[in-house]
Amino acid sequence: MARGKTPVPLDLPLPAAVDENGNAVNKHDRAYRALRDAILERLLPEGARLPSSRLLAERWQLSRGTVESVFDRLRAEGYVTRLGGSGTRVCAVIPDNYLHAPPPRDAKRASAAAAKRARSTQRAAQAAAPEGARVGVPFVAKLANPRLFSTEAWVRHVQRAIASASLELLCSAQPSGMAPLREQIAAYLRAHRGVACHADDVIVTTGIRHAIDLIARSTLREGDKVCVEDPGYRAVHRIFELTGASLVHASVDAQGVKVDTVREHAGVRLAYVTPAHQSPLGVTMSATRRLALLEWAAERDAWIIEDDYDSDFRYQSAPLPALKAIDRGERVIYCGSFNQALFSNLRIGYMIAPEAIRTRILALWQTIGRSVGVTEQLGLAAFIERGALVQHLRVARLEYLKLRDIVMSGLSVAPAVAQGRARITGAEAGFHFILWLPRPWSEAAFCKAAQAQGVALQPLASLCHAVRLPPAVVIGYTALTAAQARLATKQLAALLT
Repeated sequence: MARGKTPVPLDLPLPAAVDENGNAVNKHDRAYRALRDAILERLLPEGARLPSSRLLAERWQLSRGTVESVFDRLRAEGYVTRLGGSGTRVCAVIPDNYLHAPPPRDAKRASAAAAKRARSTQRAAQAAAPEGARVGVPFVAKLANPRLFSTEAWVRHVQRAIASASLELLCSAQPSGMAPLREQIAAYLRAHRGVACHADDVIVTTGIRHAIDLIARSTLREGDKVCVEDPGYRAVHRIFELTGASLVHASVDAQGVKVDTVREHAGVRLAYVTPAHQSPLGVTMSATRRLALLEWAAERDAWIIEDDYDSDFRYQSAPLPALKAIDRGERVIYCGSFNQALFSNLRIGYMIAPEAIRTRILALWQTIGRSVGVTEQLGLAAFIERGALVQHLRVARLEYLKLRDIVMSGLSVAPAVAQGRARITGAEAGFHFILWLPRPWSEAAFCKAAQAQGVALQPLASLCHAVRLPPAVVIGYTALTAAQARLATKQLAALLT
């Protein structure tokens, strides 16, 4: 097929208005799925030009604005490029093995018996000790702002949930976590992260690090190799080291982790990635890299841990679908947490583990103790079911966007930033961004000078292992007040002369 031609002109079918669970699917998501699936199935191959938004709008009886929004979403996820005069073209490279992988599982469980066996092997656990908060500390405030959380609403939901719970429910030991919470988590992930899952796929944990610890101890033997991002989340790297595994550090560029580095090392059993908003650089893993990573895992019989730590907070577009959403080979273990969404010491997280590994994880969980307390689980289930979580996320997203804009606007007037000698990246989502320093500043000298002004900074080098990057610092802003953000930004900008 010659470049510039549209291989499937206007006969792409629009998916049904309801999904396999009977839930309504809006027009935007239906159009998105039609085009994304056509790209993944190579009906629209690499380099192909998509039909124009006007033609697709007429064919599907949608507004042109809806189709343009779908094109922008596909571009943000790395499936297409949009260039003036060239139209919208497919840029994602689809590996051959992806086409032979089985389609994603139906959201309903294929085998109730398997879920029953899994439940019989696990108990839940107690919450981990809370971490030190960084509320109000510029600029290491990289956590949910507790000022936005309504304790009154939370108390009401917890009281109602406990009051309506049966004695049997309060006393039963449900290995993967309380069923009402797992049902709400699965429904949320289907609606907001594109993950086809059911309540029986969900394991409730005390947070993402707890989930990763369970995965590491269930899958790794001493001497196994684990691929991690460089720079990356060092606390998780330590968890892998405690299992006796050796780490392979893969560098990160504008498309995310370099999969070629993973391929170069034989014996890698597990890869840990943060695809939606790489920690700490903030880049989004491209569709081509995502598919290449899935292909690698299928070829090597390896696992991928997807840490989706802050995906609910995107400021230029809707949250991106998870890597798990296109995992046809069941190689991705998806990890998330409500600690980042609500407040840091809530200590409720979850994972979606493929059936092939879930029984092992549950068996370990049974050995080391119970999960989160029933009160918190039932309260959170009610909080989600009655729309309070979505409402809170909407409020928090707007507040964090305002704080981000205060900091970025304040830094933009600094001479070094205005002249392009210092720059900001990774600010499209999450709780932080990267400030790349101008010459002749070193990270150590800049952090020391900022500390003298009462501003705490994390040097980027502290998150690097082998990679050597230009001097930069991490700017966390979400757990600040507007006044704190303005003052601290003014102090920081004064150094960027």
